[in-house]
Amino acid sequence: MKLNVSATLTYGFDSDTQVIAAIEAARSPDQTIISESLVISPDAVLVRDQDPMTGERRFRTALSGQVQISYQALVDNGKRIPLVPYARQHDWSELPQDVLPYLLPSRFSPSDEFMRFAQREFCAIEAGGARILAVLDWLHEHLDYVHGVSHAQTTAEQTFIDRAGVCRDFSHLGIALTRALNIPARAVSAYALDLDPPDFHAIFEVYLNGGWWLVDPTQLAPVEGIVRIASGRDAADIAFLTSQFNCQCLNQSITVSRAQDDVGSDDAGQQAA
Repeated sequence: MKLNVSATLTYGFDSDTQVIAAIEAARSPDQTIISESLVISPDAVLVRDQDPMTGERRFRTALSGQVQISYQALVDNGKRIPLVPYARQHDWSELPQDVLPYLLPSRFSPSDEFMRFAQREFCAIEAGGARILAVLDWLHEHLDYVHGVSHAQTTAEQTFIDRAGVCRDFSHLGIALTRALNIPARAVSAYALDLDPPDFHAIFEVYLNGGWWLVDPTQLAPVEGIVRIASGRDAADIAFLTSQFNCQCLNQSITVSRAQDDVGSDDAGQQAA
């Protein structure tokens, strides 16, 4: 699937402030960037970083006053395959070294606190993809998608108690349960088709059958309609803007649509603004 993605972010900075931004589509094997543009107004000198393992890209710079960051891209996801129940779970000795950190507890996904519950709830189900699909079904059945219940410091433990939250909360709990089942899981920030209202989306992916599989625990977006931005242990690693000092978000606009040449003539997608 070909997707147009667009993000326009306007921030106010009281003083000269160092920032790290992750809003550009990753150059990963399952998505190809056909064209893109990044404009910062007023102009800023950027330091560009790209992770050789994940293909995610970030830029660092110093910003002050009112600043607008605009990113647009046309991305081809090809035919991304949803997680299948027969995807095999690996022994730890088989895992690549770079995957090992995603077995461990992290700040927002303390998986060690969920070992007993996860083992009791899911270990009767066949290991691998089937077990993760059962975790996703549990999240869908037991959590309500509700704005305002959680905040930036909410952990998977609190979401488990509240049984409600937004996409990052669903993902943090899903990651915690997956790691408690001895399967690597990592958080992913993304652009996503069909979100209402449009926004950055937090999902996660699991390592099975020799590769990473994207899953959306909220079931709000199809995996073929997701454009990966960044990945990490949890939300602390994938924020779209990290600033040295406090800043104010003055406006944010996100759009995602199917590219016009990727849909039928009677269902032409809107071009991203």
